[in-house]
Amino acid sequence: MPGNLCEIMSKRGLMEWCSNAEELGAKMESEMVTGYVGFDPSADSLHVGNMVPIMGLAWLQRSGHKPISLAGGGTGLIGDPSGKTKERQLLSVDLVAYNMECIKKQLSRFLDFDCGENSAIMPNNHDWLTKISFIEFLRDTGKYFPVNTLINREYIRSRIDDPDRGITYTEMSYILLQAYDFCHMFETMNCSLQMGGNDQQGNIIGGIDLIRRKTGGRAYGLTFQLLLTAAGTKFGKSEEGAVYLDPEKTSPYKFYQFWINADDRDIERLHKIYSFADLEDIAELTARHASHPEKREAQKALAWDMTVRVHGEDKAARARDASAVLFGERDVRSADETLLDTLAAEIPTCDIASPLPIPVIEGLVASGGVAGKGEGRRKIREGGVYLNGERVSDETKTIAQADLLPGGYAQIRVGKKDFRLIRFNR
Repeated sequence: MPGNLCEIMSKRGLMEWCSNAEELGAKMESEMVTGYVGFDPSADSLHVGNMVPIMGLAWLQRSGHKPISLAGGGTGLIGDPSGKTKERQLLSVDLVAYNMECIKKQLSRFLDFDCGENSAIMPNNHDWLTKISFIEFLRDTGKYFPVNTLINREYIRSRIDDPDRGITYTEMSYILLQAYDFCHMFETMNCSLQMGGNDQQGNIIGGIDLIRRKTGGRAYGLTFQLLLTAAGTKFGKSEEGAVYLDPEKTSPYKFYQFWINADDRDIERLHKIYSFADLEDIAELTARHASHPEKREAQKALAWDMTVRVHGEDKAARARDASAVLFGERDVRSADETLLDTLAAEIPTCDIASPLPIPVIEGLVASGGVAGKGEGRRKIREGGVYLNGERVSDETKTIAQADLLPGGYAQIRVGKKDFRLIRFNR
């Protein structure tokens, strides 16, 4: 029998609001429910911030229900004004189509598009929105949306009250288009549930109301919690910005490292939201982590799980091993050329064509580890320079052929965290 998604999401801290949780839960326990999340095609990659609704769809499918990941090919040509302070740049049809194809590949890591009755599907609202006439849309949909209700929406009111920004009729029409989507899928795909971020509650209610007024049918809405860190910042960004699922935008190593760097105060909640592990197993892992937080066992488990899911096991293993080398959990001298190549793409690396041996101080300067030879000698005297993991105690120490790692590399470390690689004669 299908499971109660509301109960699952509530226990895992995913759900913020539901239009009628008790009724929806009962419906889910008696029949397969079809639910959808819309995805904005304004970029060719999703990011960690998108993964909460993705997990919502994944849990929907795991609970025996049917997920729809709606491609906003039509609405994406306009752009959702929710939470925006100015009008979005309009995208071309071809660019939207390309972005949605990239997003579908990323979603396939979480959703099964070929598993029988509750297989995920990815329709494109461009297919039906572009077929309705403007007069038809105003007559059959627009009449259900009083203007005074629209302008009382917080994000619309804030734009109207600001003479420098304002809001266009195009943007105001977005809520009608999203409601039309929900109604269209309710009638043609038996879709009775829309899910989204908590900023989508107003748009979702608009769709529920349209379905009730236009068809007399019963539909439901559910929103996810805004995920804030213990420090009060929005989760999903690193120092470099958004953490993307596309390896060309955020490398598997940086993606892995993002989860490794999660705050101890957040780690249990992150496991509940982003992993499929049983709650009992998460509680046990959290307890072990609390006993020895310096081991970062909980962060490593989540980093491995997420990186495998998004990038595959081979790339996750490289990211894990590269992280182990940099954090002193693995001897760099045991690394092979592939692992060192991975590291070279993530930390400062320089190429030196000079014949060996060369003084370590020259390597320090060439790699940018120190500003000059004088600083290099001082760092060595202070015991803060390491070659391939071993402390350099002699200012005249050289890097010889015997010191080279696979691929012609040598690793220089200055202090505890400043890692650099030198490639010789490549």
